[in-house]
Amino acid sequence: MKELLAARDSVNRWMERYGVRFGVYKNGVFNEQIFPFDAIPRQIPAKEWEMLEKGLIQRVKALNMFLYDIYHEKKIVADGVIPKEFTYESKGYMPECEGITPALNVYAHIAGIDLVQAKDGKWLILEDNLRIPSGASYPMIARKVTRKACPQTFRDNLIADNRNYGMLLKQMMDDVNGGRGINCILTPGRYNSAFFEHSYLAEKTDAILAFPGDLIVEDNKLYYVGLYQEKIRVGAIYRRVSDEYMDPLAFEPSSLLGVPNLMEAYKAGNVGVINAFGNGVADDKGIYYFVPKMVKYYLNEEPILENAPTYLPFFKEDYEYILNNIEKLVIKDVAEAGGYGVMFGRDMTPERLEEVKQLIIKEPRRWIAQEVIDFIDLDIIDETGNPSPRKCDLRAFVITGKETKVWKSGLTRFSRNPNSFVVNSSQGGGFKDTWVMEKD
Repeated sequence: MKELLAARDSVNRWMERYGVRFGVYKNGVFNEQIFPFDAIPRQIPAKEWEMLEKGLIQRVKALNMFLYDIYHEKKIVADGVIPKEFTYESKGYMPECEGITPALNVYAHIAGIDLVQAKDGKWLILEDNLRIPSGASYPMIARKVTRKACPQTFRDNLIADNRNYGMLLKQMMDDVNGGRGINCILTPGRYNSAFFEHSYLAEKTDAILAFPGDLIVEDNKLYYVGLYQEKIRVGAIYRRVSDEYMDPLAFEPSSLLGVPNLMEAYKAGNVGVINAFGNGVADDKGIYYFVPKMVKYYLNEEPILENAPTYLPFFKEDYEYILNNIEKLVIKDVAEAGGYGVMFGRDMTPERLEEVKQLIIKEPRRWIAQEVIDFIDLDIIDETGNPSPRKCDLRAFVITGKETKVWKSGLTRFSRNPNSFVVNSSQGGGFKDTWVMEKD
């Protein structure tokens, strides 16, 4: 244990030097903090990973088909598989994207799929993150630093090499680009919570890190304005800015983060946007309920990976079940992310439970409910230097260009509170390396 403690402290010191931080806005104040690393890795056997890989590829293919369908023929709605209210009332649905076909028919080029493993060993999907999922840079840099601090670790264990994420990302960006120009990553700036990631991925993909004001549109083409005011054509833009702020002429007019007329260049097919506009309709927590149905509908296959048991108050039977069992369920606001808008019935007072019931009665489309999954604990090294169990999830990264590939790694997040099921970095969680083993 002393060796692990020394390794943890060494890696965290290295990451402090590298500036590996995660920023959080809370109560109107920006706080930048270390994203704490734990030295005890999560290990996933080779055969188990093979199953996860197949299930993740299947799920992301279905989600991309859904996004194309919903902005074009809308067959899944016409056939009654998904109620139209769940599509067109979603805050993530963007009517401006109707009829636009992105390069390669791909919307979710980078998908961050959150999973947990139940105590019986079964993996369940909690969320699909298809807009601007973050977190890949942290296991990348942690593995790099661990190689410096403890080089024998990777000589003594048969672990899949995770250093190819930048290559996977670059290949996908090149696929989307189609040779039209350079690749760039658009960051809103250093006060964004994941600014370290933006700059690190730009380095790893040999892409330009662009700030607001560096990009302009002329003649429906996107250009990067260089140091000497030289204009360089951009073929693909990996955006780390939310949809509504990406073009003040098409979406939020007060935005200073986007590029005026970018939507027109995108519509004309002159630039690839990664991830595509309008993806929020597919990672709405209400739409999540229907993803297994999408797999059957579009692929004619049984889902390899299942959702957590979920209830929609939109349906009468589920509505009644939620109101009658709210004290033992998890209630989630469909539009929230990052661990916000999550309420555990068991932790609420009778008065608060009644308030939440009234919110569900008033706006049933706004909420989902899930059974509390007693997912596995993994040991971390706690503040006393001893092993201590904590709840952990896994964010897997699925990259889609001409092909769909799953990165053989992932972001394993853990709760620093021994009594909490919430592991999100924005809620003060930490992370550990994810070892995909080459042999069982």
